[in-house]
Amino acid sequence: MDSLYPVLAALAAYLIGSLSFAVIVSRVMGLQDPRSYGSKNPGATNVLRSGSKAAAAVTLLLDAVKGWLPVVLVKWLGQPYGLGEGTVAMAGLAAFLGHLYPVFFRFQGGKGVATALGVLLGISGWLGLAAALSWLIIAFFFRYSSLAALVAALFAPVYYVFGDGVAWDMSGAVLFAVSVMGLLLVYRHRENINRLLAGKESRIGAKK
Repeated sequence: MDSLYPVLAALAAYLIGSLSFAVIVSRVMGLQDPRSYGSKNPGATNVLRSGSKAAAAVTLLLDAVKGWLPVVLVKWLGQPYGLGEGTVAMAGLAAFLGHLYPVFFRFQGGKGVATALGVLLGISGWLGLAAALSWLIIAFFFRYSSLAALVAALFAPVYYVFGDGVAWDMSGAVLFAVSVMGLLLVYRHRENINRLLAGKESRIGAKK
């Protein structure tokens, strides 16, 4: 039975990640389905295009929480069940994959920026804050949300190695999970990358 606990933890994390709060919050607040307008991406940025800043803020928060919660639950409650760093990494990655490919929403999910941040915060507050600060710096100076997300995603494994990895015993499983999330974030932003290269990407605050 003990060998099933990591699998059950990962499955639970995936199901939590599969809660597409962009869609759920929009329905609760009587807004249009975010998959039907704008970028058609079920994420906070697209919800903001509905004109409701409150809905976008709630979506952003809940998307981050669903990445953070499975990780911290494994860290807080997993030791009696033999769940260590490997399961922490597995749960974080599973929650992230749930957001990208949600079983409850025909596997049509968002790009995963907020959920990835939640996972990083769950792994280490320092790691999450470093990634968030990277996003803020790039977004402030260049005004591209997608570019900021790409930089934060690619630097997150580096921060882990030279921050958490130096301060404590570095977990190869956690490094793997953080790296895979970074690569998947890049993949999910491939259209944004093409627009950035073509000079057609929308800047933060720019009116359509």
